[in-house]
Amino acid sequence: MNLPELDSQTIDRILEMAWEDRTPFEAIEQQFGLLEKQVITLMRREMQASSFKMWRKRVTGRQTKHLKERAFLAGRFRSHMQKGS
Repeated sequence: MNLPELDSQTIDRILEMAWEDRTPFEAIEQQFGLLEKQVITLMRREMQASSFKMWRKRVTGRQTKHLKERAFLAGRFRSHMQKGS
């Protein structure tokens, strides 16, 4: 999977957003232009293997990581660092 050139500060922010349970992959795509598969590839590349496995186990099937699967939209927390805040 090809990833765009990203500086270390951007990579850190993407990793932080991916770790957050309530930040959907769509928010990462909107802000940084990375698809879910690209975020997974970036996480695999940047994290230790054990940490990556723990993260994948936690987010697999998690409804809050996908806007279409969420039971709520209004009132969700939005970081002040996200676009549109």
